[in-house]
Amino acid sequence: MTHGLRDAASSRYHRRAMSLIIGFLTLGYILSAAALAVYAGGALILLALWWRHRYDVPPLPVVADDELPSVTVQLPVYNERAVIGRLIDAVAALDYPRDRLHVQVLDDSTDDTGELIARRVAHHAQAGLAITHHRRNDRLGFKAGALGLALEQTADDLIAVFDADFVPPSDFLRRVVPYFCTDAHLGMVQARWGHLNANENLLTRGQALSLDGHFVVEQTGRSRAGLLLNFSGSAGVWRADCIRDAGGWSWETLTEDLDLSYRAQLRGWRFLYLPDVVVPAEIPPQMAAYKQQQARWAKGSTQNLLRFAPVLWRSRRLTLAQKFMGTLHLCQYVVHPLMLLLLLLTPPLLAADVLTHLPLAPLGLAGLGPPLLYLLSQRHLHANWPRRMLAFPILLAVGTGLALNNGLAVLQALRGEPNTFERTPKFRGEAWQRSGYALETGRAASGEALLAVYALGGGLLAWQTAPSLVPFLLVYAYAFGVVALWSAVEYVQLQRGRRRAIMQNRLSV
Repeated sequence: MTHGLRDAASSRYHRRAMSLIIGFLTLGYILSAAALAVYAGGALILLALWWRHRYDVPPLPVVADDELPSVTVQLPVYNERAVIGRLIDAVAALDYPRDRLHVQVLDDSTDDTGELIARRVAHHAQAGLAITHHRRNDRLGFKAGALGLALEQTADDLIAVFDADFVPPSDFLRRVVPYFCTDAHLGMVQARWGHLNANENLLTRGQALSLDGHFVVEQTGRSRAGLLLNFSGSAGVWRADCIRDAGGWSWETLTEDLDLSYRAQLRGWRFLYLPDVVVPAEIPPQMAAYKQQQARWAKGSTQNLLRFAPVLWRSRRLTLAQKFMGTLHLCQYVVHPLMLLLLLLTPPLLAADVLTHLPLAPLGLAGLGPPLLYLLSQRHLHANWPRRMLAFPILLAVGTGLALNNGLAVLQALRGEPNTFERTPKFRGEAWQRSGYALETGRAASGEALLAVYALGGGLLAWQTAPSLVPFLLVYAYAFGVVALWSAVEYVQLQRGRRRAIMQNRLSV
């Protein structure tokens, strides 16, 4: 009798414990799904704003040459032998009064890039361009440190910044600078990123869709609706007084561009985005390089979320819309750990027969935002947009399959781990497999493979219990599987390329 009572009590205890665990997991699932729906709904808002304001093009002010302000073009560089000559030549070809144009090449390189820079700088200086080559003994503060030091060495009114893989058109300054002449509170003007190698491979095609969605729809919608937007790190022009008034460049986060953008706008400076001014740049053709770039952006964006979200909501200068959409903007990479959490929780909650009773279908409607954003950006830009949209499955794969890579970076930011700025290698059309800049496959590849198997197993379980969730889980299986397989293939290609390079060196000797 006593043993029976003990067994009954133990059974009740285990049922209550299991019920508590399931309830906790269910709450986590609902909150994650709701947060993702809110973020996806933000894409719908930006899409609506873009649609409303898509033809509200600000007219270019007419300014005589003798009224144009002085401009310093800053080129932060670190080990960019493949692209630096092209950049310097493009900047030297800028159509702007030579007595008001200065160029600073900010060189932190540790390879032979510095020698290439010295030759191009000497060539253009001899031709009459005011161009200087700045070397540092260390990389203190990385890109932000180089920009901050260079700002102290110029007295010009405006600062234009280009990363090494960008190729500004000759009329860039003519189409951007006049806006500063008619608005004393204009702090920054950003141009749209174009693509030099969008068709290099499937990965670059998918990235081109993603970047176009951001630069065509999101940034245009933010700018023309008066929301907060950001300098994108390159292809933009700053008012020097704005940089100084906002506190200067800071290397406390890995995305110094986003950090300075929010500090400046919180100080009351206005930003302008010009989607019709296009500066093409190179897209990472290697998965490992793309992962490294995205991890840096994910960590830096999250660091800025922690810094500025409370400040946004305390601000009396900002509207409610600016605060809400600004917060979503800073949360852009937080969605990745939420996506992971949603995937990890789905199979156990399916096994507990919980998800079939949750009214989650309406949340899926918000998920239409991102695909529509990409679709309309391509339709706006290209006559052959249906063909370009064939790359959407690749975008879906990398957008979802990098959730582990980016989620880990977000967690690093939340834990306050120290920063190490890892540049994105550029190849300028050279086969990346034979380049010394090519990156090794990261450790996340094995985890991505395991997540693909986990999602596939969840899909098989859903087939028996909740068929409506099968597509959701198969998308995860597909995405993580593609990214893991891509990384494995790249590993093999990199090893082959290095063996061929060694053989060629031996033959040449």
